[in-house]
Amino acid sequence: MRRVVPPIVVGVDGSEPSLRAVDWAADEAALRGAPLRLVHASLWEPDGEENEDGPAGATESARSVVRAAARRARLRRPDVVVSAEVVSEEPEYALVRAGRTASALVLGTRGRSGLVEMLLGSVGLTVAGQADCPVIVLGGGHDNRVSAGEGGRVVVGVGETGTDSAALRFAVQEARLRRAALDAVRAWRCPPHESVEHPLFAGDPARLHEQYAADVLELALKEVPPEVDLRRRTVEGAARRVLLDASHGADLLVVGARRNPGHLGLRSGRVVHAVLHHAACAVAVVPEEE
Repeated sequence: MRRVVPPIVVGVDGSEPSLRAVDWAADEAALRGAPLRLVHASLWEPDGEENEDGPAGATESARSVVRAAARRARLRRPDVVVSAEVVSEEPEYALVRAGRTASALVLGTRGRSGLVEMLLGSVGLTVAGQADCPVIVLGGGHDNRVSAGEGGRVVVGVGETGTDSAALRFAVQEARLRRAALDAVRAWRCPPHESVEHPLFAGDPARLHEQYAADVLELALKEVPPEVDLRRRTVEGAARRVLLDASHGADLLVVGARRNPGHLGLRSGRVVHAVLHHAACAVAVVPEEE
């Protein structure tokens, strides 16, 4: 029996960044053998006047947006099954709901202008913080083509999650689909006021921290398939800076994020916030199990 692959879902609003996200999502769907689902969501709020901008006009405009996006996706990837829907709902809520049955959600942003803060704050960060599937965000300066061939590079940040890391599994899958190298990066820091009298820190504290980071990295990567072109890196510095540096020249940066029990949003919010706003490549935020 043929395995059913969950769809790649992409949010569309008619803007050029969202259409670039459609291109990227279509390529991703083709790599995975998955269908592509386009979602346009917005709440029309009546102003008391019935005119072309009223519910009927707004609905027709939204349908035109998704029809154009669907045509674009089919032209780009004729082998991908494309569907589209228009929903009257806040975009973040509609996308989170669509993500419950998706392989991944893909979003575009309008570049590194003042709008980025608003867009990522109101939609991207909300969706990344609540979606049940990986959320891939393309900044305005990012390429709209998924790399599939030798020479590509996927970067994954390795934390304290051990071998059972959803982010690492996603990164391995992406590297294999793209036939790309996988850079596994572990950041480490030596606290400035550490007591050297502690037995653990007798000798060179920095060297011991670096060795611990290397051990954690090796443990996390022990089940990566041998056919993956795996590169291990331990780098001294804050995780945000290390990951942002590693994003240069990469096709995709993958980070894991754990939920705050009983709260909406991500525990590792500062790192996720930084890479979503400033990474030099597309970013995949992958929810980790508690």
